[in-house]
Amino acid sequence: MKKHNFNAGPSILPREVIEETAKAVLDFQGSGLSILEISHRAKNFQPVVDEAVALFKELLNIPEGYSVLFLGGGASMEFCMVPYNFLEKKAAYLNTGVWAKKAMKEAKAFGEVVEVASSAEATYTYIPKDYTVPADVDYFHITTNNTIYGTEIKEDLDVNVPMIADMSSDIFSRPVDVSKYICIYGGAQKNLAPAGVTFVIVKNEALGKVSRYIPTMLNYQTHVGGGSMFNTPPVLPIYSALLTLRWLKAQGGVKEMERRAIEKADMLYAEIDRNKMFVGTAAKEDRSRMNICFVMAPEYKELEAEFLQFATEKGMVGIKGHRSVGGFRASCYNAMPKESVQALIDCMKEFEKLH
Repeated sequence: MKKHNFNAGPSILPREVIEETAKAVLDFQGSGLSILEISHRAKNFQPVVDEAVALFKELLNIPEGYSVLFLGGGASMEFCMVPYNFLEKKAAYLNTGVWAKKAMKEAKAFGEVVEVASSAEATYTYIPKDYTVPADVDYFHITTNNTIYGTEIKEDLDVNVPMIADMSSDIFSRPVDVSKYICIYGGAQKNLAPAGVTFVIVKNEALGKVSRYIPTMLNYQTHVGGGSMFNTPPVLPIYSALLTLRWLKAQGGVKEMERRAIEKADMLYAEIDRNKMFVGTAAKEDRSRMNICFVMAPEYKELEAEFLQFATEKGMVGIKGHRSVGGFRASCYNAMPKESVQALIDCMKEFEKLH
């Protein structure tokens, strides 16, 4: 039976990326060595990093003056690295979910933090709109896609201060005006690579402005200067990221990924809205294209476990909602084929007929 991988992360990767990575695990580029055992400073690995950086810049149309880094530690490490490197006195944060709240918590150790708006009172089911970002902050931080609650900021905001974004779960799903940001970061395990590597896009001239001492490994300038090679980087995930970047380019780039994301999301949301057994949880104007969250309608609440079992038996993997929210979550990242979304829709229709 075909499996349809809706896991929120680590999550689906293009099949050819998995297959090529598997080949490299056995023999990397005919070297007779596995990519698991080569030196990160080997002559045949440096081109992997160079090409990955070049494709990052090409696919996102990154302007001159920005560096692309591949680091360890996950996006959660960036929650402290960002304020370490950019927060001198005061920073502004938009609180749209668990990860935004965690980022804000870390920043409070480095200076004053202003929560410009929050949707916590409505269990983060919408993106706040009417708020003012103080003009005197060092930066404004947003989380563009909220995986747990299924909300997403789908355009680059216009603010008059430097902007920083956690784009862990929607990177490469739409064009981004990188020039509006001094830093974009994210864990790779949703739209780019296996878990273990974090991407950081940083504006070089924004670095070196804080007066505090920054530990060497937590200083972005260290990694800009070292080309992500100051210490041993996550070699295997970087190689898989390169393969995904090649795949993205071959598919037509981020504009094509955006078209597919809209198509898949529209299909599934249409079924959620049509099917009397299910209800979407996020405000319609803020619905995520990446993480589609829904619950049983109140009158069918007792069938939640039964639907989960039914869907699992039909090959749906990872559709159980986050433990803090419940219900269901279908993560439709870039590598998710339209056919899998249709399979989930068919599953929902069949369950409706049974009841």
